[in-house]
Amino acid sequence: MAKPIMAKATAVWLVDNTTISFKQIADFVGMHELEVQGIADGDVAAGVKGFDPIANNQLVQDEIDAAQDNVMHKLKLKFNAAAQGEEKRRGPRYTPLSKRQDRPASILWLVKFHPELTDGQVGKLVGTTKPTIQAIRERTHWNISNIQPIDPVALGLCKQSELDAAVQKAAAKKAADGEVMNDDERRKLVSTEQSLGMEAEPKIPTAIEGLETFSLGDAPVEAEEQTGDILDAESFFNIKSDDDNENDSDEK
Repeated sequence: MAKPIMAKATAVWLVDNTTISFKQIADFVGMHELEVQGIADGDVAAGVKGFDPIANNQLVQDEIDAAQDNVMHKLKLKFNAAAQGEEKRRGPRYTPLSKRQDRPASILWLVKFHPELTDGQVGKLVGTTKPTIQAIRERTHWNISNIQPIDPVALGLCKQSELDAAVQKAAAKKAADGEVMNDDERRKLVSTEQSLGMEAEPKIPTAIEGLETFSLGDAPVEAEEQTGDILDAESFFNIKSDDDNENDSDEK
């Protein structure tokens, strides 16, 4: 349902000049019933001047009279033939002045990490033109040496859901075209929700890192034989006594 312009000022006028219920006014202007009640109590919209919907061609007196007589009646915006057929202007997304200097960094990030996105998709995400995107792709931008890639979501130029939708669309187009993607491209085409839903790969603790080939199985037979020879009890404890030393000297 279409809403009136200057909704809060219209609600102020209706509260001050009619006996229409708060619920009816709230439904008409698109506000919460408690907000309209706050206007009546003076807690909301203090200092806001009322906006007459009749004088401004938004309501007719018959609608107001019907609403005052019947609390179940819903106010209807007056038909305005001049407003019919109007469409939202198409073009690049509006970017605030404070963030326009960040657009080249976000374009470079998209071109580097999502090369599958078309110029039109990049332009819609960050609100720029195709010549600028092409200049950054070909590294002919006048300030390319000073541009560092930064995620446009982190800069507030687009939402994560919008970026994911564009990536999924690019993935579907590549699949439809039958193009073979390498592992890096396939990894880039995964959306944030899918990435967060994946199970983490098992990691080896740093304390035992490098011991992946260590085995607790049986030692080789040769090693056992060598160990047995070295640790033979008789040879280990066979120590010559002093008498043996004397006999050896007598024989000499």
